[in-house]
Amino acid sequence: MYTGSCLCSKVQFEIHGKIDSIVYCHCSLCRKAQGSAFATNGVVRREDFHFLQGENQLTSFGSSPGQHKLFCKHCGSPIISTNTATPDKVRIRLGAIETPISERPEAHIFVSSQANWDEIHNGLPQYDDYEPNRKKNRQ
Repeated sequence: MYTGSCLCSKVQFEIHGKIDSIVYCHCSLCRKAQGSAFATNGVVRREDFHFLQGENQLTSFGSSPGQHKLFCKHCGSPIISTNTATPDKVRIRLGAIETPISERPEAHIFVSSQANWDEIHNGLPQYDDYEPNRKKNRQ
């Protein structure tokens, strides 16, 4: 089980399951949403993700058709994103998780949009788009 929260702790959640498809996303949208060189995201089955408190403290932004990024309306911490194409999954921002994570990142994606001041040194596969085994409509 994993637990996590936003920066101000008004939103708290837990995950009862594994985190799949962990990637470092370097696309310009993720960079802006994170305020950093990349976002570290993973996929969780919706049935495994539960808000403990503060779900009513979230607000959302429609970043692209069918996709919404949910974040704390007080501190701005990004928590999850949802996609109508995959209603049974949520994409979690790993930085919001407080407990140790056993799964590991698999790749860097959208490196063609990588910040010019960022350098990748960890040896994971790098892709200019999504990972080859991922469909565009998958979380």
